[in-house]
Formats: sequence, structure tokens, C-alpha cells
Amino acid sequence: MNNNNDATMPTGIVARFLNFVERVGNKLPDPAIIFLFAMLLIWFLSWWFSSVTFDAIDPRTGEAIIINNMLASDSLATFLSSMVKTFTGFAPLGVVLVAMLGVGVAEHSGFINTGLKLMLKVTPRKLLTPSVILVAIVSHTATDAGYVLVIPLAGVIFFAAGRHPLAGIAAAFAGVSGGFGANFIPSGIDPLLQSFTQSAAQIINPTMSINPLNNWGFASASSLFIVMLGWYITDKIIEPRLKNSPVDGETQDLPAFEDARSDEKRAFLIASSVMIAGIALLAYVSAPADSAMRSSDGSLTNFSSPLMQSIVPLIFLLFWIPGAVYGFTVGTFKTSKDMIDAMSTAMSGMAYYIVMAFFCSLFIAAFSKSNLGALLAIEGAQVLKAMELPSSVTVVGIIFLTGFVNLFVGSSSAKWALLGPVFVPMLMQLGISPDLTQAAYRVGDSSSNIITPLMPYFPLVVVYCQKYVKGTGIGTLIAMMLPYSIAFMIGWSIFLLGYWALGIPLGLDASYVYPAVAP
Repeated sequence: MNNNNDATMPTGIVARFLNFVERVGNKLPDPAIIFLFAMLLIWFLSWWFSSVTFDAIDPRTGEAIIINNMLASDSLATFLSSMVKTFTGFAPLGVVLVAMLGVGVAEHSGFINTGLKLMLKVTPRKLLTPSVILVAIVSHTATDAGYVLVIPLAGVIFFAAGRHPLAGIAAAFAGVSGGFGANFIPSGIDPLLQSFTQSAAQIINPTMSINPLNNWGFASASSLFIVMLGWYITDKIIEPRLKNSPVDGETQDLPAFEDARSDEKRAFLIASSVMIAGIALLAYVSAPADSAMRSSDGSLTNFSSPLMQSIVPLIFLLFWIPGAVYGFTVGTFKTSKDMIDAMSTAMSGMAYYIVMAFFCSLFIAAFSKSNLGALLAIEGAQVLKAMELPSSVTVVGIIFLTGFVNLFVGSSSAKWALLGPVFVPMLMQLGISPDLTQAAYRVGDSSSNIITPLMPYFPLVVVYCQKYVKGTGIGTLIAMMLPYSIAFMIGWSIFLLGYWALGIPLGLDASYVYPAVAP
């Protein structure tokens, strides 16, 4: 592969440390086996701690937290009887498979290939990195679309531009997952977090209400910050280091990237018009106040709205239909069987992920039902409260504690459901507003997403990397993403403190102090 990056290979203690992390990480068992061993460890720990009485109060119930023994006969019976349901109900599994069915048609018909050719014609090679990170951040608006669409396409784009494909995957992963708390476009995560924040704030002030866009200003500004920081790390640290990782995957299966032919351009124009028409139709249907795509309160961005619930099926349709139109127009599809074969090929590439998802789903279910994750989060928050630190230090402490808990509890909403009722009332009593507490949580929740193998989509990113570098393992990905995680955690914390010091509004109807001071 022709890598034209002029940056030199980084040397010194950082490079040696990253190489050490990669070597150690790659000696770990296969991710599926790690999830299996982790589940067995959870079973043992749940048995060990089930006889211990804890004083920690579970904010969800108002009662002392109890560790459930997963080795008890009734728990084991439930585990066996619900194993199939646990696996088939594993949310990331359905998201990935359904979206990939549509993306597979668009990819194998040549629709995506032609689009990339045309995009590369107008995007300067030096701006590929920030463009990929920005698109990855915006993909949060479509829930998990970034994991199944933006990340793999970033690898293809970088490879086509003569750059290391793993650098593209890393940049996209950093934007999608590491920059999860940043976005200048409001999305479903905003009202979701707000609902937990408001409930937590009402423990202290029953009449208090929180605006769903209370962090919009900070999230918007953070988008630019994450793009710039991620751009520097990708081009100056990650891609130079990847010179020691030759591309040895099945790259002959990747589409060729010579100039698009006239018939390809014509087919792409027709298929793109169909896609745009579909999006326009969706906007038209969703616009009325009484639209069936809105939630009961009239919101389109609330997670309970049919529009948000339909994001993955919409991704499927918005790629499957244009992909089919392109294929039949340009001739890559002759019959309907060709289209079905394209979908089958896309599914064959997901076989390894399905196996890992099976063990991952069982581990996450055991960890959740045991209450060990809840105990870890609550006890950590209580320790922070007892330290009685200055406000700025406390906020940074919230960020780092959230980042640590995130290594064990991946779901953003589940984590905030546990931490919010502890953090928000605690900091309100210290004069810190729920809006600022939520912003700190978003920083910590995002920064460590990209270095934990327990994040449901982490194994999928490993699979994407193995397409180009066969020897990619857990350690490779962790070592590749660790500079992003450290830089985001430290840099973003400083950015939040600076944002706070300047008094820039966090969002709509938001404040930094409690009780809020009228302007």
C-alpha cells in the first residue's frame, strides 16, 4: 500500500508504551472467550458478595443495594431458559445486521464505491481526517449508524486515498464513540439524558425542570474541539505508528477507485435522487405536529418517538433502495437474485461478530442482573462526595470517575440512571447546577468508550480492522485508540473548565450554579 504520510514514526516512551499495550493486549484470548471468562468471573463474584450487607443505597429503588447470586439454582435456571432471548434481544446485534443488509446492497451494487470516487475528487487528501471525524460525530444523530456505516467506510476511504486504512477506522471510531458527547445537531441522547437529570434534580427540588437542550451549546463547541484534537492525533501519532502494520488483508475484495465512468455517474445521480426523494418524503411525513412519527409530546428527537425508533430500518431502506436502483441501472444487478446474493455476502462477513455478540450478550446480562455494576458506580460516587473537593476539582473528578465506570458499564443511559441520582443531588448541595454535572458526565462517558473491549461495538471494530490487517487483535485496537482516550479525557476536561470560566452558556435555559442566578 502506498502511504504518503510524511510524518515520522514516533519514538520514545510513548511509542514503547503503546507497543507494550499492543503486545500484551494481543496475547489476550479471543474476545468471545474473554466475554465467557468475564461472565464466569461475574458469577463467582456475585456468589461471594451476595452474603455481604452493603450500606450503599440503590437510587433506583431507595433501598440498600443487594448483590444477586448468579450461581443460585433459580438464577441458573433463569439463565438457561432465557439464553436464546438474551442473545436475540441483544440490541447491537439487530442494529448491525439490519443496517448491514441495506449497506451490503449499496456496497456490492457499486453505489457506495461510485460515491466515494466522486467524494475523493472534491475532498483534499489533507482534509480527509477532519472530514471523517466530523461526519462520525454527526452520525450520533442516527443513533448507532456510525458504528455500522461511518467506521467501515472510513477505512475504505483512507485506503483509496493511499493512506493507512486503520488510521481512517481509528479517526472514525474516535469521532463516533470517543466524541459521543459532542454534536452540534440535537439528537435523541439529549432528551434521554435530560430525563434522568431532571428526575435526579427533583430529589432536591421537586419543582425543577431541565431543558432537553441544556448542553447543546457545549456539545456544539465540543464538536470543533474533538475534530481538531482528533485530527492532530490521527495524523501525527496514529498513522505514523501504523507504518509498522502492513496491509495484508483481503484488499482485492475492495472496490477499485479509478475515475467513475459516465454510466456510473448517471446511475449514481439517479440513485442519489431516489435517496434524496426518500429523505424529503420522510421530512414531509414527519413535519406535521400530529405526525405519526412524533412521540406523544410532539417531539421528533425523543427516544420514544417512532422516528428515533425507526432509525435503523430507515438506514436499511435509504441504502437498500438506492443501491438496488444503482445496481439495476448500471448493470451490476441483472436479476433480483443478484441483489439477494449481495445481502448474503454482507451477512457472511458478520459471522465472527455474531459469535462474539452471543457471549457478549450473556456477559452483559449477568453483570446487570448481579448488581455488581451498580455497586461499583454508587460506591465510587460516595467516595468522591466524602472528599469535599473544590468545585472545579469535583467536576473533573466526576469526569474521571465516569470514565472509569464506563470501562465496566457501557450503556450511556444505564450509567446515568445509576450515577445521576447520586451525582446531581450531591453537586446541587455543593452549588453546582445539574446542567454542568450532566456536561461533565458526557465528557467522561465519551472519553473511555474507545478503549474498553466490553463496549458492545468494540469487537465489531476489531473485525473491521482485520479486513485490512489480519493480525489485528484487542491489544492493537486498544493501543491505537489509547492516545485519543487520554487526550480527550484531559483536553476535554480542560475545555469544559475553560468554557465554564468564560461563562459561555452550556445550552438552553442552562446555568453553572445552583440555585441559578438570574442574568
